[in-house]
Amino acid sequence: MLRLTDEQLDWLCEQIPDPVRSPLGGRPPAEKRKVIQGIFWILDNGAKWKDLPAEFGSKSTVHRWFKKWVEMGVFGQLMKEAAHRVEERGDYRLYECFIDGTFSKAKGGGDGIGCTKAGKGVKIMILVDARGLPVAVDTCSASPHESKLVQQLFSFVLTSERPERVIGDKAYDSDLLDSQLADQGVELISPHRANRRHPTQDGRPLRRYLRRWKVERTIAWLQNYRRLCIRWEKSTALFAGFLHLSCSLLLIKQVLG
Repeated sequence: MLRLTDEQLDWLCEQIPDPVRSPLGGRPPAEKRKVIQGIFWILDNGAKWKDLPAEFGSKSTVHRWFKKWVEMGVFGQLMKEAAHRVEERGDYRLYECFIDGTFSKAKGGGDGIGCTKAGKGVKIMILVDARGLPVAVDTCSASPHESKLVQQLFSFVLTSERPERVIGDKAYDSDLLDSQLADQGVELISPHRANRRHPTQDGRPLRRYLRRWKVERTIAWLQNYRRLCIRWEKSTALFAGFLHLSCSLLLIKQVLG
């Protein structure tokens, strides 16, 4: 079981806004620290909200605040702030970035789900730097081919600078994608598909492909959070909230140690 360190919890409490208390009175606001710990417990264990231990308070209260913070864009802002801290320290290595996607079954139904041979679900698309730190992340329908999701992923880049190179597997061997990224000053490197007749790159850039395990390692880190392995949320926004929180923790760990 993963645990939040005191430093990570303090940072989350500092970044997440305090509940606003009504001047007319009413019930006291929830204890933010316990709510955050409860949300993390759900993220880590992948359990249903009804199974949340009583030590974190009322399950309906924790779920209500999670939903409210998602609607406010809190977790997306958390991820951006963590990335900004990493970038300020000069810890990003953008000279080569690695891209990949992973499939999550959607057993709860809901919006934004696509059909594949593996069943209904969503894809988590992620771009990482040479250290394996998230540079961009998105969740979308599992139906489209991964090569068609790269441009959308680039809309969520967390750094002020663009990657110099993007390295992916054979799924990203596309002339159209190659030209689209070249227009943005980004070099695409991927092995050729077996049916390609005219090679477009030699073996020298492909040496970088040997380090593609870094994005696979980052995906494995994310999948340590069981809530990301299966999408139980009917809402894409709520699932994205868990994804953004996970990436925030990966990034801030680089800063806090």
